[in-house]
Amino acid sequence: MISIKEASKILGVSEKTLRIWEKEGKITASRTEGGHRRYEIKDLIKSNKDKLLTIAYARVSSNDQKEDLKRQEMVLESYCASKGFEFEIISDLGSGLNYKKKGLIRLIKLICSGQVDRLVLTHKDRLLRFGSELIFTLCEHFGVEVIIINRSEDSTFEEDLAKDVMDIVMVFSARMYGSRSHKNKQIVQQLKEIANNAI
Repeated sequence: MISIKEASKILGVSEKTLRIWEKEGKITASRTEGGHRRYEIKDLIKSNKDKLLTIAYARVSSNDQKEDLKRQEMVLESYCASKGFEFEIISDLGSGLNYKKKGLIRLIKLICSGQVDRLVLTHKDRLLRFGSELIFTLCEHFGVEVIIINRSEDSTFEEDLAKDVMDIVMVFSARMYGSRSHKNKQIVQQLKEIANNAI
């Protein structure tokens, strides 16, 4: 339950407008013991359906994958346009283990403020390596439809595990030796070879 001030921010209307809508039966509000209005986020989302966003989210782990990021954005753009969605693309460049990426933080804020109607991804693991289920649970709670375009092309458990191990090793080796050091690059290359042979 949220206050009238928070509800007005989510809907982009004045508090006076919300009071009028309540009188007209367009929106419902409950009252606290002190007589203050409280709104259910789900009710606000229903009343604000026409203003909600479709967010298409793309992510790659490193600078050398920028071409892949462009491809993801093109796939998302084509898909959303073909469905007639009015959409916005949010892109991130950073590890799937990093929860502090600007785009991801913005996406979570939009979902939690009830401004998103649907979330479109090329693959499930574009959000996060670990923790994507948390985002999907938020989507379910706030009534956000999740569309994963290439669900059948998701990587196997073994491939995911190898990628996760590589990401963890890269984070720690970058901290120990510096991300550009020759020693770090050698370690990463050796581990890539081991991971590829294990799959």
